[in-house]
Amino acid sequence: MSPEILAAAARVAAAGESRPREARDPVNLPMIRNWAEALAVGGLTGGDPDPDTAPPAMIQVWTMPGLHGVRADDDPLGQMVQVLDEAGYTSVVATNCDQTYQRYLKLGERLTVRTRLVDVAGPKRTALGEGWFVTTRSTWFSAGEPVAAMDFRILKFRPPATASNPTSPTNTIIPSSSTSPTNTGNNTGPMRPLITRDTAFFWAGAAAGELRIQRCGNCGALRHPPGPMCPSCGEGGDGGYVVAAGTGEVYSYVVHHHPPVPGKRLPMVVALVQLPEGVRMVGEMPGVRPDQVRIGLPVRATFMRVDEDLTLPAWRPAEGTLPDVVIDVTPTFVISSALATRDFQDVHHDRDRAVARGAKDIFVNILTTTGLVQRYVSGWAGTVAPDATVRAVSVRLGVPCHAGETLTFSGQVTGVDGSADHRADHRADHRADHRADHRERVVSVTGRCGLGDHVTATVRIAPC
Repeated sequence: MSPEILAAAARVAAAGESRPREARDPVNLPMIRNWAEALAVGGLTGGDPDPDTAPPAMIQVWTMPGLHGVRADDDPLGQMVQVLDEAGYTSVVATNCDQTYQRYLKLGERLTVRTRLVDVAGPKRTALGEGWFVTTRSTWFSAGEPVAAMDFRILKFRPPATASNPTSPTNTIIPSSSTSPTNTGNNTGPMRPLITRDTAFFWAGAAAGELRIQRCGNCGALRHPPGPMCPSCGEGGDGGYVVAAGTGEVYSYVVHHHPPVPGKRLPMVVALVQLPEGVRMVGEMPGVRPDQVRIGLPVRATFMRVDEDLTLPAWRPAEGTLPDVVIDVTPTFVISSALATRDFQDVHHDRDRAVARGAKDIFVNILTTTGLVQRYVSGWAGTVAPDATVRAVSVRLGVPCHAGETLTFSGQVTGVDGSADHRADHRADHRADHRADHRERVVSVTGRCGLGDHVTATVRIAPC
């Protein structure tokens, strides 16, 4: 079947761009208000520039087909979906969304969009089953002027048959825990520590946002990890502790590539951090690339809430770090944000349908995730560079984020003026030179829920 699929892909690609498809409505204030209201969670105001301007991550919303919309006969994605359906690859999950913006849109502009097929790759073995990756490129125009572009990738896959479900319904959408060999391939969530009488105070502190160090009630010695007896004087532990400042520097680190770790996207950095209190602690450095870490790097503690029972301490670079934002993913949020992005897939609002299609509940859609990433960075950018605009948002989905979970966003400035050497850039940021606020910045964003990394993203912001 592979030659037939590749031949069909070649025909679709050779046809070039689809005919222009006009947005149902012009850019309008009611839709902007609904979108902004639905995504105003966790304190995300978004830093949207003015009421007459559409948030950039809304670009796809304007041309969504709607509740009863159908794809045009020359739509490349629709054509490849049909080909892969007929070949037995009947399920689909969105995996990547890379958007670039030439400028922001104003009220009254009416958009058209044209789409072409970029790539079809497969068959690939994934955690969801054998499948094909389909990538399309859409370009939006306003009065003939290109204003934004997006590369969008889906995985069309054949889910494993089960005794209760020997066949899969067409276009079943199953949230992915892994579509890449660098992911874990399961939805079991992070590994959990063994909490004992000697360590309970430490984990209680993490839940409270405190980094606690065991302190001997007899001689005052500090130790970590906690234990039943003081290694200095031999006195038994009495539950005493001190709260650390939450700062330190990287003493050593490893980059973990294999084996897979439940709920984690690999590679990941795990650091041994020297605390000023005199002890060392091991912790993950989430959202930090291996090339961003060095011995002696100043870091500060952060806390990753997995669920009501577990919060994990971790470490982030002390410089260029965005404040964490925690979002309570309620059913109302999942449904209202899906509707505000004009995504009417039933798995985002109908729990029974979502469960029947392999999810544990309704889950956040990719348009909402992209919007949250943009608003998270835009809100921060408004405090450091008020005239900054978002130039690009690149999103890669990981585990699904279901209703009832907590979604925590963290961010790190990883480049300035296109430079990957953020240490020199941040030293420049601390100078009195005001021009530092007018350079392009690259921000890496991670959004985590109970199962692990829901999204990893990169956002580019630049002065107007």
